[in-house]
Amino acid sequence: MQLKTKGIVLSETPYSETSKILNILSEDYGLIGVMSKGCRNVKNKLRGVSNKMNYCEYTINYKEKGLSTLIEGNSLNSFKNVYVDMKKAFYSFYLIDLINQVLKENNHKNIFSLLEQALIKINDGLSPELIIIIVELKLLSFLGVDLNLDSCVVCGEKKDLYTLSLDMGGMICQNCYQDGFVFNEKALKLIVILNKIDLHKLEKLEIDDYNIIDEIDNFIYEYYNNYTGIYVKKRKQLSNVNLM
Repeated sequence: MQLKTKGIVLSETPYSETSKILNILSEDYGLIGVMSKGCRNVKNKLRGVSNKMNYCEYTINYKEKGLSTLIEGNSLNSFKNVYVDMKKAFYSFYLIDLINQVLKENNHKNIFSLLEQALIKINDGLSPELIIIIVELKLLSFLGVDLNLDSCVVCGEKKDLYTLSLDMGGMICQNCYQDGFVFNEKALKLIVILNKIDLHKLEKLEIDDYNIIDEIDNFIYEYYNNYTGIYVKKRKQLSNVNLM
């Protein structure tokens, strides 16, 4: 069956001297394993659309079982601003590797839109640090371990929320708080805001206080380690990228 679909290449593996096997996250069919025949040849028409992070409308000879075959691809966004900025590139490739891991647990169709919009926003100049946090928060629901950021996880109170509990997976109010790390008030408010953001509607996003970002980022890092089983090598290096 021949089909056309938007897709983003999540990984590429050399196959023989001239070809590659691609994992393409498609808008309509989820993750598809695709053979890109001859794409490693300099003059092959598939060469420019068979690389990791390519975002194209792909025409594919689709097989429900086994490898499909790539026929052609037309670029939808070259992400040119990402490729000329080391920081943006690092965050974008981390994001793709993270999504690739999450798809092993849940191949939900909405994950494509989340990745698509995140890459577009990073390319458009929005803060990559905050975009990553937004995506990581939203991915928790696909992993079945989303945070409760609306009310106290102990008593259900929605007012006087005091801090985030790593052990309990959500907010703790002042009355229920006993001990442990207390979040900066600005960080607590920001994580709630970021969790509710719709990337499709987002036009501006920036923050100058990297201490607040680091506080949220460290919490999410520990939460992923403790509850998701997801591990991406690049994750540990993100704090160093922020110094660029």
